[in-house]
Amino acid sequence: MDFSNESRVLHRCSAQVLDIGNLLLLSLWHLVHSIIRICNFTLDIANVLESYLISLGLLGRYKSLHIAKLRYLAIVIESEEAYQTSKIIELLQWLEAVGVKHVCLYDKEGILKKSKDFILENLDGAILFQDAHENNVLLDQQHMTLEFVSFSDGKEAVAKAANVLFMKYSKSGVTDQNQKEKIFTESQMSEALKTVGSGGPEPDLILVYGPARCHLGFPAWRIKYTEIVHMGPLKSMNYGSLIKAIYKFTMVRQNYGK
Repeated sequence: MDFSNESRVLHRCSAQVLDIGNLLLLSLWHLVHSIIRICNFTLDIANVLESYLISLGLLGRYKSLHIAKLRYLAIVIESEEAYQTSKIIELLQWLEAVGVKHVCLYDKEGILKKSKDFILENLDGAILFQDAHENNVLLDQQHMTLEFVSFSDGKEAVAKAANVLFMKYSKSGVTDQNQKEKIFTESQMSEALKTVGSGGPEPDLILVYGPARCHLGFPAWRIKYTEIVHMGPLKSMNYGSLIKAIYKFTMVRQNYGK
């Protein structure tokens, strides 16, 4: 009888210790979570304040951008936000003001393509990149060039390039045995993409506007060495954060050759 009582007491004590331990762990988890939230909130406030000061021109280091390092910029926009044409035009006007000459606009569904005429009309002297390339317009021209790309362009480009490679090696009289051993190299695929007119320049920097922190299907063969920066929702864009992103890119030392 005494042994049974001692067992119950021991069991009750163990349960209480476990409850206290679980309570302490839960409290610790909430404490850590609260600290992280406070730190993130503080960083967000600091970034907003810095962007505001940049917009006012009060931070001297952001006044001189080595914009020549940014030869080709890509703007990736969530398709739902791509309908905000006025915001996109304002963003392009900011880029034109700081000296960015070549911009690629991408959204997955091709919404921007449908608005390209309206966008071009609202940018003084802007022309399509394809027209500039076909007419041999110099890359250091004064007016901005725009390229409009969607997910379907990349999908069709890969299919056409694969067909080019297939036709090339099927006409070369290669035996079936050698064909099985044939491995296409990256340079051959790049050449095939150029043949079908979908090679395109590689952006030095991609700015992503939208909730997703990824390139949203931007042609993968064009971003081998591209820096990608998430800028948040398009509706919350501001001049200071744009300048900050470009400034950080121009200050990075690039150790690879292009």
